[in-house]
Amino acid sequence: MIGALSLSACGSRGEKKNADGGGSNSGSTTVVIGVDAPLTGDLSALGLGIRNSVDLAVKKANETNEVPGVKFEIKALDDTGKPAPGQQNATQLVGDPKVLGVVGPLNSSVAQSMQQIFDDASLVQVSPANTGVALSQGEKWASGEKKRPFTSYFRTATTDAVQGPFAAQFLYTDAKKTKVFLIDDQKTYGAGLAGTFKGEFTKLGGTLAGEEHVNPDDRDFSAIVTKVRSSGAEAVYYGGEYPAAGPLSLQLKEAGVNIPLMGGDGIQSGDFIKLNPKSQGDYATAVGLPVETLDTAKKYIADYKTAGYKDAYETYGGYSYDSAWAIIEGVKNAVKDNSGKVPSGPAGRKAVRDAVQKVTFDGVTGKVSFDEFGDTTNKQLTVYTVKDGKWAVEKSGTFKG
Repeated sequence: MIGALSLSACGSRGEKKNADGGGSNSGSTTVVIGVDAPLTGDLSALGLGIRNSVDLAVKKANETNEVPGVKFEIKALDDTGKPAPGQQNATQLVGDPKVLGVVGPLNSSVAQSMQQIFDDASLVQVSPANTGVALSQGEKWASGEKKRPFTSYFRTATTDAVQGPFAAQFLYTDAKKTKVFLIDDQKTYGAGLAGTFKGEFTKLGGTLAGEEHVNPDDRDFSAIVTKVRSSGAEAVYYGGEYPAAGPLSLQLKEAGVNIPLMGGDGIQSGDFIKLNPKSQGDYATAVGLPVETLDTAKKYIADYKTAGYKDAYETYGGYSYDSAWAIIEGVKNAVKDNSGKVPSGPAGRKAVRDAVQKVTFDGVTGKVSFDEFGDTTNKQLTVYTVKDGKWAVEKSGTFKG
């Protein structure tokens, strides 16, 4: 199995292990890595994969005594995919002096609610999934005025500045779709993704058959289905996530609108196919190359399966592991620079934050390092399509503007 659904297959059996970290390290100093993700609710399939992958990284770091004298633990908090709980979680994590780094969140809108809190405390945050460009390059990035708003914010996922246009190039050039109906869920991620798709698609010569906005909690799309059906669209591009994208695509197909729906990494989940048994031929982009094809990911996949997590590692598993490892590397380098001791207090968090900026290592998803904005230097993406009930690789590459 390839793509997000194959990610599901790797971790779908066995009893769930303790998700609070641990291992054989008997070091005297405990360092906590926080996790913020949707652990319950519609997006929990992705969130649980994030949590479990961080837990796995912590276990491996302890087993190998990666940082002598340090035992890592995780503190996983549920944001349910919403900004308000995420903000509360950020405050809670900042308030725990043992927390020296945080992995998450999943949603760009949640990240917006957390960034200032983490930055004020110099607490490093590494997201495995955020793709909203403004998070790292500022609100005026589209006009060419790029300015990093928060030095504590990093991500291992590439941004919608390349994901949306990459999808547009595929639909127009490879799939030969020149007339697309554009829909988004009005959230930071979905609207931003749709916007960057639109810019590139129209630049290429494509036309929009229509534009609509939905609520991410909507499940009845009959009105929009009617509009799409009469628009003459050859495809639908949806900016949003799988809980709404699955039903939308299904209702289109059931109404006889047999055109592909395409979205970003927010729909590239096995749950999209579960929600939509008629998803054959739909497309999704995802950050990076397919984890299953990478030699660097073989041990991670095997270790995840051995650990027995009952939840899939899903689309962001490898990126979550690498995010956690970036923090672990940051702690290791900060300890080295502090005579072998974990630096404490605000200065300690700042030391780890500054060390993460400089990390470079071979991770699960490939080379891990960050540019001057805190963005990943890995700009590769993959287009997947649903074939026979599975996500299959259609094309991988790097966006060329």
